[in-house]
Amino acid sequence: MAQVKMTVNGKAVSAPAEGRMLLSTYLREALGMTGTHVGCDTGQCGVCAVHVDGKLVKSCNMFAAEAEGAEVTTVEGMANEDGSLGAIQQAFQDHHGLQCGFCTPGMVMAASALLKVNSKPTEAEVRAHLSGNLCRCTGYHNIVKAIMAASGQDVAVAAE
Repeated sequence: MAQVKMTVNGKAVSAPAEGRMLLSTYLREALGMTGTHVGCDTGQCGVCAVHVDGKLVKSCNMFAAEAEGAEVTTVEGMANEDGSLGAIQQAFQDHHGLQCGFCTPGMVMAASALLKVNSKPTEAEVRAHLSGNLCRCTGYHNIVKAIMAASGQDVAVAAE
């Protein structure tokens, strides 16, 4: 087992990891950061999404060792410094962008990645960007509303 070092949510971390340990497992089990969920283990559902060096990745498709030296941001890192909800998280709460909450961390991370490259996306762009994230509860309508609101735009979106 090798010691894997990276920066997670602005803090230097190090923990032992077998070569086959996935980044999602490293975050959850080695670091105790359970905000990153694991759903399908095949990269199809998107609940494990995190940012690695500023890019959206599905952490169940990446080995922990591949993130050696990287800057990783998880859903816990989306909160404000005082621990209050960040803008995207607050928008999800305000616009009921979650039901059971299982997909929410991945949706928040996907929304953040989108808003970094497109601060005022159209509804169609939001929906296209979320195509790699599955939600079994909400039908996406309120998730799209939340992301539109987080971008400072009108939250009136068309029903699916």
